[in-house]
Amino acid sequence: MSSNNVARVLVVGGGYVGMYTALRLQRKLKQELRQGTVEVIVVDPEPYMTYQPFLPEAAAGSISPRHVVVPLRRVLPQCKVVVGEVTAIDHDERRATITTLAAEETGDGAIEVAYDELVLAPGSVSRTLPVPGLADVGIGFKTVEEAIGLRNHVLEQLDIASSTRDPAVRDAALTFVFVGGGYAGVEALAELEDMARYAVRYYHNVKPEDMKWILVEATDRILPEVGPDMGRYAVRELRGRNIDVRLETRLESCEKRVAVLSDGSRFPTRTLVWTAGVKPHPILAASGLPLTGHGRLKCTAALQVDGVEHAWSAGDAAAVPDVTAEPPAKPDEPRALCAPNAQHAVRQSKVLAENIAAAVRGGPIVDYAYKYAGSVASLGLHKGVAHIYGRKMRGYPAWFMHRAYHLGRVPTFNRKARVLAEWTLAGLFKREIVSLGSLENPRAEFELAAGTGRHNEAS
Repeated sequence: MSSNNVARVLVVGGGYVGMYTALRLQRKLKQELRQGTVEVIVVDPEPYMTYQPFLPEAAAGSISPRHVVVPLRRVLPQCKVVVGEVTAIDHDERRATITTLAAEETGDGAIEVAYDELVLAPGSVSRTLPVPGLADVGIGFKTVEEAIGLRNHVLEQLDIASSTRDPAVRDAALTFVFVGGGYAGVEALAELEDMARYAVRYYHNVKPEDMKWILVEATDRILPEVGPDMGRYAVRELRGRNIDVRLETRLESCEKRVAVLSDGSRFPTRTLVWTAGVKPHPILAASGLPLTGHGRLKCTAALQVDGVEHAWSAGDAAAVPDVTAEPPAKPDEPRALCAPNAQHAVRQSKVLAENIAAAVRGGPIVDYAYKYAGSVASLGLHKGVAHIYGRKMRGYPAWFMHRAYHLGRVPTFNRKARVLAEWTLAGLFKREIVSLGSLENPRAEFELAAGTGRHNEAS
């Protein structure tokens, strides 16, 4: 699949870095792409990019799930999008092995793709710990499928609690445990608690005070990105809503649907959400490229893999020196790195695309330099915290800033308009509180009718 007169750029990953880099390459290399002298291939297991900051609002029903994702083929018409997974990379030969859906179906095996420039941006995966029972009952919160599944699950628990007289079943159904006090855990819990508290007004025998919402965090604060003051405010805000925030506490076990914490507490629960961090994608270790002690690619400020030609990275996968930070006090100390967050990833992708275009055309490359602006976080409808350019905000102004910032960052005008329209309509009408859990198993009804289910007719 290689040609001597075509410069092929292989982008591994269709997330923030992968999609934005390919999108900018389309503009920078428009003429070369039309002439066929350059080819950009984007490989990702999903045919869409997920805007993860909107997952909590999608889980709460404020945004439709289809508006949280951006179809890669629509926004990258000049690129070749391959739905598959890169399983091996031989950078010496500049070849990547890709397993596609068709290869799995036909049994033909994986395909090999030759490339000239490699962009490794596979993102990260959930970091789990060997907690007994976690693999059996834990729920993640990194994909739109998990967000909608969690929404359906929470509403289903309200139905279970409303329809049983067994106090043990009812108590377990109304207990919701979230592990991890970062953005994902805090925003997911806050939005879902808001939604559930609104939903119970339509249940004749379930009250808001019947529910237990528990946030478990191993360190001494939550939301470290917004600073200690705003982190403490967030704890007070959550506790003021009767949310049990447990700092310096770990999940020891969750076997038999009982969450056991390191402080000795035990909570029978049917809902355990795990958002306790992420780790680098396994393909990085299989690439043979230089890694840091934390498993990220060692990169230069120009976003090249350190000491390796024609290999680039950014975002979660890359350890990029922060050239705007104060230099280390001692010469032998390592320089500060850019935080692996969406703010840096989006901006790094622009510089990355510029440098790859320069490498293809033979021009100079530049360093990535961006001073971190700050962070915003939602704590539910009309509530939030923010620390931006040294200014601290909380309550409604921070929540408004959160929405305005992410509305400006979500890709494509199409998505911006749809999200804004949904927010406007949500302000005029009541929340939707319908659980569509059957979407996760759409053949269940037919299987019942065709097999030995409740619709089986007597012969």
